[in-house]
Amino acid sequence: MATKTSEIKFLVELDENRIPEKLTWTAQDGGVDEEEAKAMMVSLWDAKAQETLRIDLWTKDMPVDEMKLFFHQTLVAMSDTFKRATDDEKMAATMKDFCDYFAEKLELKKQ
Repeated sequence: MATKTSEIKFLVELDENRIPEKLTWTAQDGGVDEEEAKAMMVSLWDAKAQETLRIDLWTKDMPVDEMKLFFHQTLVAMSDTFKRATDDEKMAATMKDFCDYFAEKLELKKQ
């Protein structure tokens, strides 16, 4: 039985067309209190259905160049998480290679 619980809360303010205008999040255990964000991607594993559930949101004023950086940094973080979760160094390195390719094609890094 869990002896402690922790809550992460997301608030999404929508315009009249239900498009996100403002995203804020709170994680008191992490010292975060109603911090604003322009985009978020949350993935949850449904063990019963054996599938990933997702919430992908971004505000209507999120610039495309920042979205490209957000995706790149998310892919790099997923590579790191994959390595820690599976200890599969070879596939993690392959994923990192793709991240480098992704950045190069989007001209995110100077070569």
